[in-house]
Order: sequence, then structure tokens, then C-alpha cells
Amino acid sequence: MPNDKPNLWGNTDTYYNYMGRWSRQVAPLFIDWLDVEPDRRWIDVGCGTGELSERIVEKSMPAELHGVDPSEQYISFAKSRIPSGKFAVGSAVTLEHSNDYFDLAVSGLVLNFVPDSQAAISEMARIVKPGGMVASYVWDYAGHMQVMRYFFDAAKRFDKRSADFDDGIRAPICRPKPLTAAFNEAGLENVEVTKLDIPTPFESFDDYWAPFLGGTGSAPKYCMSLDENLRNQIRDAVRQNLPTGPDGEILLAARAWAVKGTVV
Repeated sequence: MPNDKPNLWGNTDTYYNYMGRWSRQVAPLFIDWLDVEPDRRWIDVGCGTGELSERIVEKSMPAELHGVDPSEQYISFAKSRIPSGKFAVGSAVTLEHSNDYFDLAVSGLVLNFVPDSQAAISEMARIVKPGGMVASYVWDYAGHMQVMRYFFDAAKRFDKRSADFDDGIRAPICRPKPLTAAFNEAGLENVEVTKLDIPTPFESFDDYWAPFLGGTGSAPKYCMSLDENLRNQIRDAVRQNLPTGPDGEILLAARAWAVKGTVV
């Protein structure tokens, strides 16, 4: 979940409608790729509402599960859904945990929202014991995150200011080479990157468009900052470009890039 920018992500319901329903699908793929034995100590950095944490409990049976997020509302929600977890408000760049304590430090859909992603990766490496793993995944905003690409590709035709909110431009770390370089710079070894692909179907255009009116997340926040006329122009352009089936259904796809490395 996004980290260190809770002003963009303050409402759990609107977040779920916008991105949470897709986050729920990609998290199990990430854990399967990590292929970790049970009874390990995990920390979920930027845990948000606990989507990834819940999947960790279900699939990996951790000995301990900790979570950190700057949003008090998200931490409260995560505690309610995962009573066995140890969740606390905190920052990804200044983790209040001892060196070499965890077997794994993970983050889901977070690194591009942290003010200093390199510092966050180094902090995760610091608190993981030698031989343990640091891993993360981020949306492929510039490429195959079609939910957002159709929106911003239309918006830039009408408003240059849209680039200030487009994570395909603002989040260069969300590509394989920058992710690999960042993990290498943190001193991690055996760094690997893979793609995680999921379908993102919508029943109708209204199902697609409604989350952009929620104001939660970079694209919805931008969308709701527009005057109604400009917003409607962008809406109509998006509607025209989306691949729509005979019954109004819209089938898109989303890709996340996952990265992992070993602590030495």
C-alpha cells in the first residue's frame, strides 16, 4: 500500500474501489513467487489496510508478522482484520526495529510513494538477518497498468498538468532496471525481477469511471481537482478509447513488477 503520503490514501472504502480490489489479486502471486517456508518472521513495510499482510498469514503461516504504515486509519483497519499481527504507525525510511531481526521484509505497491525509496530499501535490509530476503512489488505505471494508462493518456490531450499526477512519469523506480539497481545499491545479492500479471475486468464504463470520482489516489485526486467541463471531456475521451464488449463489459490488464534480493 502507499506509504508516507496518507493524504492521498485516507479512505479505505474508496481505496478499495480504486486499487484495493486489484491489489488483492496480485499479492498472492507475489507470495507464491517468494516461495518461503512457514514459521518465519515477516515485516510488511507500508502495510496499508493489511492486504498483503493477510495474504502472508493465509499462505505462509509466519512465526511473527509486523506491519508499519504512516496512516493511523490504515493501521487500525489492519489490526482489526489481522489480530495476530503487530501493526504500528511509522515511516518506511526510519524503521524502529532492531538490526538482523526479521527473516523477510516486504513491501507491496509502496516504493514509489516513499519520499526516499533507496533509504526504505536500505532500512528493510538493515532489519533482516543475513541470508534473509528483502522483496517488493510495484505497479507498472508507465506500461501495462491499463486502468491508469487509459485515463492519463486521455488526460494529457486536454491538460498538461496531468503529468504532475501521472505515476508513469513521476515514479521511474517502477521498472525492472531501476528496481534492480536500487536493490543492488542497498547491498543485496542475487537480485531478481519478475512480472506479475492480472486481469482487471469492469462490468461497465460506470464501474470503471466511478473510482476516479472518489478522490483517493493520485489519478482520482487529479480528476476531482478539475472543473466539471474538463473532467467530462477527459471522461468522454476515455470512454471512446476503452475496449468495450457488446454488453458494455471492459476487460483490461494490470502488471506489477516484483523484485527480491538476499541480505549478506
